[in-house]
Order: sequence, then structure tokens, then C-alpha cells
Amino acid sequence: MIFARCAIAAALCVATSTAFIAPNNAGRGVQTVASSQRVASPLAAATLSAPETESAEVPNPMRPPIDYVWEDVSEQLVNAFGYSQAEVDMYAGEVENDKAVLTKIYKAIQMARGFENACNQQYMQGKIRGFMHLDNGQESIPALVDYAIKNGDKKYSYYREHTHAIASGVDPGEVMAELFMKETGSCKGAGGSMHIFDKPSYFQGGWALVSEQLPYAAGAAKSILLDRKLGMSDDEKYEKQDVAPPADDDRISIVFVGEGGAQNGRTAELLNSAAKDNLPLLLIVIDNGRAINTFTGDVATNGKVYEQGKHYGVPGLHVDGQDAADVAKGGKAVIDYVRSGKGPAILQVHTYRFNGHSPADPEHERGRKNEKAWARNDQDPIKKFEEKYTANGMFTEDELKAAKKEVLAEVKAAVKFADESPMPPVELAKELEYPDAPDTDYNAKSAPAFADVVNARTISDEQMATITAHIDGLREKAKEGDISIGDAINLAIHEEMLRDPTTTIHAEDLQAGSSYDIPKLTQQTYGQIRAADEIIDEGHFIGKALGEGMNGYRPIVELMNTNFGIFGMAELSSAGNTYATTGGQFDMPMTIVGAGGTAPNQALGAEHSQPFHAYVMGIPGLKICTASSPDAAYGITKSMIRDNGPCFLFAPVKMMKESKGKLDLDVCAPLNKAALLHEASAESVAAGNAVTVLTYLHGVKEAQLVTDEIMEEGFDIDLIELRSLKPLDMDTIRTSLERTNKVVILDESTQSGGVGATVSARISEELFDLLDAPVKRLCMDDAPVPYASTMEVAVVKRGSDLVQGVFDIATGQI
Repeated sequence: MIFARCAIAAALCVATSTAFIAPNNAGRGVQTVASSQRVASPLAAATLSAPETESAEVPNPMRPPIDYVWEDVSEQLVNAFGYSQAEVDMYAGEVENDKAVLTKIYKAIQMARGFENACNQQYMQGKIRGFMHLDNGQESIPALVDYAIKNGDKKYSYYREHTHAIASGVDPGEVMAELFMKETGSCKGAGGSMHIFDKPSYFQGGWALVSEQLPYAAGAAKSILLDRKLGMSDDEKYEKQDVAPPADDDRISIVFVGEGGAQNGRTAELLNSAAKDNLPLLLIVIDNGRAINTFTGDVATNGKVYEQGKHYGVPGLHVDGQDAADVAKGGKAVIDYVRSGKGPAILQVHTYRFNGHSPADPEHERGRKNEKAWARNDQDPIKKFEEKYTANGMFTEDELKAAKKEVLAEVKAAVKFADESPMPPVELAKELEYPDAPDTDYNAKSAPAFADVVNARTISDEQMATITAHIDGLREKAKEGDISIGDAINLAIHEEMLRDPTTTIHAEDLQAGSSYDIPKLTQQTYGQIRAADEIIDEGHFIGKALGEGMNGYRPIVELMNTNFGIFGMAELSSAGNTYATTGGQFDMPMTIVGAGGTAPNQALGAEHSQPFHAYVMGIPGLKICTASSPDAAYGITKSMIRDNGPCFLFAPVKMMKESKGKLDLDVCAPLNKAALLHEASAESVAAGNAVTVLTYLHGVKEAQLVTDEIMEEGFDIDLIELRSLKPLDMDTIRTSLERTNKVVILDESTQSGGVGATVSARISEELFDLLDAPVKRLCMDDAPVPYASTMEVAVVKRGSDLVQGVFDIATGQI
């Protein structure tokens, strides 16, 4: 044992001593630290009271600098982007020959450094809390944003976004106040360091889950194309109006990601989608060589993310983040490529991050501390800028000192503003739960005034005739009581897409109508721009829908089977959080609909029989409904599409075509109400033989099939369909329990963490005095649902279980 410990210790020593040595296959331009040392500028590069530079005697850095000169960037622009040498020279001249542009770049990198140093100070003083991620060393990226990105461009960043937000035009005081959790913050203190949003500058996050922002940015890019196709634009309230974008509209969507995050599969999905739809999208890869703190090369084979687009026809550019001017020149060329309509592009910026992942990280990862100390001394973009442009005479030291002083005054003012601002009121938390109150009457919402005009110019006469005939046929079925759940949802979708041209739809197998005809004829009517067939990854197209929803559109997502939504849990979670996290700036009108649940003897196996409705119950801000009849499905779908927040409708997978009935046409249903489907007789109530039964999805059919049997046994039930799982209609439950004093829950989810567990807890906490007996739960077993019916009966509850449950509770046998 002692020998083993010694051997491990010796191995660790060897690993530590060699961890900072460059690999044998280091790329061009690699120099030893000794040969690449530069004379320190008389100007102090750090602002406020930055930590003193640590010294590090290292033969070769673990991750060598690329030491590109402009010719290296120029060559890539010619070869990968098709620029002529004259055009490349123009981009260079626009920066190098313009003192005002260089001053703008210098102020941007000083603002980024100064702001982050101030954040570090305030964090150490306890005024900023939670997680915080600083951008020191990577200042060339916000400088590019400040130089080349326009206000109307859509910007999506990740959790290290303070400097990106400021460079995009967000007021530094509002950013600092957000970090201080103050009401004057960009999100009223609801978002914090990782969630900076600002509607006027189209800065749309600040997203905390690694790489989740990628499909959101694709959806935002799609919204630009939708604007152009439909002839609509944002008014002064950032709502759609019937005014076409200008003829020279060159807006783009920009998304930032670290090179560690770029290894996520969402990158491939983004490139595929962006290339397929020719999206005006720029992917900026911030390559600091660290996936959190781990050396990216330890976990990823291909660090050349800018080359990953070759498979999709997406060009990429690699630039050296130490040279802010070169990043601005090359980056502007790439941005203009995207603006010109040629399609998406990638810009990978080689940088070094001077701080740990966050102030709380110990940084024990291989080579990290030595690398950080070396990079601060040798790879500082501020030092590089000062040395280069004082040496060539563009600036004097006094001019740069004056510019720096001006920036530091802004940072100081931002801290003062944040410090003196009030905290948000406690009531704000509940106010930010939903954009639309749970009791909203969706029938009272007016349709956009421009609907007929937009429809007339985007839907041909032939298309309109076809869809009108289709709708008329469905409405006739609805009057005759012969319409299915799937067709009822399809009818509601078409009526709403015609009522509001900002409504879009995403689905797999959409052209074919998916499995239950929910999206039938949508693409044939509204075109691919509004009705998109998607790759088979629900997370990707739920994410795209989120991006559309943030930019004035009302996306519908059809999941075919709701269990497939497991792939989109991150995106669903963020959809629910967005309204609150942004301080109420961004509504999130998204409707997700699909077939789900677990019917007795459905023979679909475990993966298609999961209670996904229970899985999403814990997502804040999400309204969740169920519908076991065509009428409920129709009315709820219409309301959800009109709601300004994310909504999820679950329909019973085994009843989509089987259940038929009439519809209350043109009427929106409430999203917060249960439905009393059968009322126990007054005689059974008086005799104490009445029981409240709460159920949903297939449980409704099961309960209806055995109601007569229960009555034949001398009992009766108030059968309540839980059409709204969240928010839960406790008023209807209370009214019934005031009569029956007993309740059975026939639950289509598991014993642990199921819907029934939540309902039971609420009843016990809020209506305990009305109970004559404990709540009786008939729920699925925690075991996976088997395929074979002989085993499945032990897991999934059904009508026969309800008969026994009612008898037991009514006779006092529980």
C-alpha cells in the first residue's frame, strides 16, 4: 500500500513537471516564452486595481500562441470567403488608417477589462453573489462587437457575457446593477450575472446551460427571414407591424460559444440548420483552450472549430485574439459576408482567459495556474495594442492614458449607480411567473389588424382555396360529432395561423402530417418559412422556436410523441424561465403539443410510456394542460397559441383517432380550469357514498367506462378531468370535496414524483379539513412500463383499480 502511494505521488510529480510543455506537433508561429517576450508598456494595462502580474518561468506554454500576422488572416479571407486581395486590404485600411476606429477599439478593450476588474472587486466585497464568470484576456471579442455589430442584430451569448452586453449597447450601469441584484438592473435583478438581457439593443442573453444558446440564435436568424418574407418589422414596442424591413435590411444573428462548448452536438445541428436555410448567422467561437478549466485538448480531438463548417458549406476564419485590430478587421469581413446574404459563417478567436472559470474555482486542472500567469504577462491584448500603436506613432501614451481614464470614469459611475439603486420588491417574483395571468380570457384577445393583408400577399389563391376547403370539412365533422382529437388540434392550428400570421409551426414529418395529422397541410399552405420540417432532435427545434418567440413570433412545436421532448428538457426549462429571468422584457409565446401518457395495455414499452407530463411539472413558468376529448383539445390549443408564455398540451396517445365528438367552434377554453364530467347524485352525497375522482388523459376514458359499475355497487362519483395540471384548479376540487369529503386520484404517472403526488400534497395542505379519509392514489408503479400485458398490469392502473379504490375509500377500508 505504501509503495502504491509512493508510485502515485511520483507519477503526479512527473505529470506536473511536464504538464506545461508544448506538444511535439505544435503549430506554426510557436515561439518559446523567452523569444516571444515583449517590453512592457509604460501604461498599466489592467484597470482599477487589477491583480499584479504573476511571474512564470516556463520553457513552452501548454497551449502555444498562434502568433498570426495579418497576412495569415488575409490569406484565409481570400481562400475561404472568396474575397479579393483588394477587398481584404480595404478591411485592413478601414481600421489601421482610421484613428477614430482604433480609439473605439481601445476604449472597448479598456471598458471590458475595467468592468470585469470592478466586478471582481465587488464580488470579493460580497455585493455580487452567486456564480460569476469574468472575461479578462478576451477583450478583442467585445471590441469586435462594438466595432462591427449593429443594434438591430440579434445577439446570443453564454454565461460569460457582461462585456458582450456592454459592447452591444447595454448600459454598463444597468449591467452592474443586475449583478448587484438591483431593480435598476437590465433584468430588474431577476437574472444576475449569467442572464443579461436588453430588449432595445436586441441583446438576448446570457444563457447558463452550455451551448443551449445555439438553437435559440438559429431561431432568431429565422425570425429575420420571416420578417423579410412576410413583410413585417418591429414597431417602437418591439411588436410586429405591417411594415416591411428596409430594402437594405442586413441584420444578422450572432451567437457566442466557448470552444469547449462548441464540442457539444448542438454545434453540428446549428451548422446543418443554418446551412440548409441559409440563415444570416455568425458563430463566434471564443477559443481560450479551456473547457471550464480543463485543457480542451484533453477532452476534444478537433479544436479547429472554424473548419467544422466545411461539411455544410459554411466557411470559417481563425484569428489571434491577442491582436484586437486584426480581430476587428477579419471579423468585420466575416460579418459582412453573412450580411450580404451568402449564408452563415464561423469566426474562431484564439485567446487566453486570465481568470479561472469563476472566482470560486480552485483551478487544480493540469497546467492552468502556470498558463494563466504566463498569458497575463505575454498574451495581453491591451499591452499588444498599446505597444503596437505607440510604436508606430498612431497614439501617444498621453492619448491612451486619457482614453483609459475616460473609460474608468464610466466604470466607476456604473458601480456607484448599482450601489445606490434599490432592491426589487418581493412581489415582483410572483408577478414574473407568467406573462398572461392564469385566468386570462383568450376569447377577448384581438387578432392582429394586419392578418388579412399579410395572408393575401403570402398565401396564393390556390393555397387559400385548398385550406379553406380543408377547414370547412373539419368544421362540418365537428358539428356532426365526428371529429378526432388530432383533427381538432389541426383545425385549431389552422384557424390560429390564419388569424395571426406571426404563428409558425415546427415538427418532424410535418409535410406528411406527422402521426396524428396535427400539422397536416401547414407547410402546403404557409410555406416552409412558417411551417418547418425539422431534423429528428426535439431540443434543436424547441430551441429554434424559443428564438422565434423572443423575436415577435408565436411558434407551435408538435412533438408527435411527447416523450420525445426528453431531448429538449434544457430548452423547455429555459422557455419556462425566460419571462422571469429577463425581468419581464421577453414574452415567450410557445405552444408545445403532442400525444402522450400511458394507456392500459398500450403495448408501447417503457420509452414510449413515460409520464413526461410529470417530468415537466417542476419547470417554472410553464402552463401544462391535458385534453381527453376533441372539444377540450380544440379550445385549449387555441388559447395556448394566443398565450404570451410557454404552454404544453398533452393529448392521450391511444385516443388521438379513437375519441370523437363535437366542438364548441371558435371558442377558446380556459387554461386554469378542470372540468366536471359527471356529478354524483344528491342521494349518494347525503348517504356518504359519493367520492371525488380526479384523473386526466386515458384515465378519463377508464373512469367513464366503469362509472355505471360504481353506481351499481351503490356509490357515485364526481368525475373531474384535470385539464390544467399547472396551474392546478383547486377551486373545482374544493367545491367537489365540500360535497363528497373523499377523493381518489387515478394517476397516469409514477408514485414517486408524479402528478398525483403533487395533487395529493396540495389537497392535504389546503383542504385537509374537508377530508373524511386519506387521499387515495392509484398511480403507476415506479417500475418501467413493460411491453407484455401480463407484466404491464402490475404497473399501470385502470378502471378496475378505480372501482376497487372507490369501494375502499367509501367503506372506510383505507
